[in-house]
Amino acid sequence: MKLLFLGIVSLLFLISCTRDNKVKNVDRAFYYWSSNNDYNDNIKSNLKKVKARKLFVKYFEVDYSEPMGNFPYDKTDFYSYDIDIEDSISIIPTIFIKNEIFKYNTNASLDKLADNIVFLIDKYNKEKFQNAYNSNFNEIQIDCDWTKSTKEKYFYLLKKIKQLSKKEISCTLRLYPYKYPNDMGIPPVDKVTLMCYNLLKPLSEKDKNSILDITELKKYLNKFREYPLHLDIALPIFSWSHVYQNNQFSGLINLNSKEVLGFAKQTKPLWYEVVKDTTIYSNNQFYFRVGDQIKCEEVTSKTLEETIAVIKQNVALDETTTIIFFNLDDKTFNRYNHAEITNFYDSFTK
Repeated sequence: MKLLFLGIVSLLFLISCTRDNKVKNVDRAFYYWSSNNDYNDNIKSNLKKVKARKLFVKYFEVDYSEPMGNFPYDKTDFYSYDIDIEDSISIIPTIFIKNEIFKYNTNASLDKLADNIVFLIDKYNKEKFQNAYNSNFNEIQIDCDWTKSTKEKYFYLLKKIKQLSKKEISCTLRLYPYKYPNDMGIPPVDKVTLMCYNLLKPLSEKDKNSILDITELKKYLNKFREYPLHLDIALPIFSWSHVYQNNQFSGLINLNSKEVLGFAKQTKPLWYEVVKDTTIYSNNQFYFRVGDQIKCEEVTSKTLEETIAVIKQNVALDETTTIIFFNLDDKTFNRYNHAEITNFYDSFTK
């Protein structure tokens, strides 16, 4: 009986050790996804205050059309002269690839695409980032929502980019392929970034927050798992609003609930009804009419703290991990103050 008791105690001790997931060092980072150059002195000052050291800058996106084949679009207007050398902020080129392109590509055309991607990244670095802290960058990140049917071609493209660039390659990892690696495969990269947001299709669940829903998150992070590659973590600090006119979805706009309350009233959690005709100047003019419905999705500090606790309990992390917030813009530090952002980073080491 005594031996059985000691065996149980030893087993519990081993389990507790495997779940000792304390990160010792956090590399503080943000995604910068804007195609327009919105990087200003206010953002620079705020980055210094939270001691950010990395910017994952979207250089361009890749799509496909029959007349053009694979083509880059939504190119960045960001330039390195906006970053002071002494800030020591590393720029990581980040490329978004639409999963649909793999329906139309052969290995031969993917060879050419990989060559074009590497060429354009090098071109951007010479033209836009030659004065940056890390003009001789070491990492390229590829962002793609690959599926079981496209994984072979996508993984082939990743291998070619690695071969041609001779850089460290990372890629984004959604929660489904993280949970089901046997079905979805392990990407042939040096490390991955686990994307802990956009868990639901925006229009699929009208009473849930599609950016980050804790119940949905726990469906994927439901037990302690180890992944065969180094894991970094990406978390959301953005908001958006879905606009419905005449009961039909009419678009997304970069507004939060406080801004919406200037011309609408809340009718239930997440939902608002326009009470006066209003014109909003965002990326484009948007005309709201009385009776229009708005669903505001944003992520509270409490929700982020809960998310970090779930990640720490269920995801095996290395001693040094990069924590990336999506997305840095001129509203980021209006949504969260410096202490909150710093606390999110520090929570991983507590």
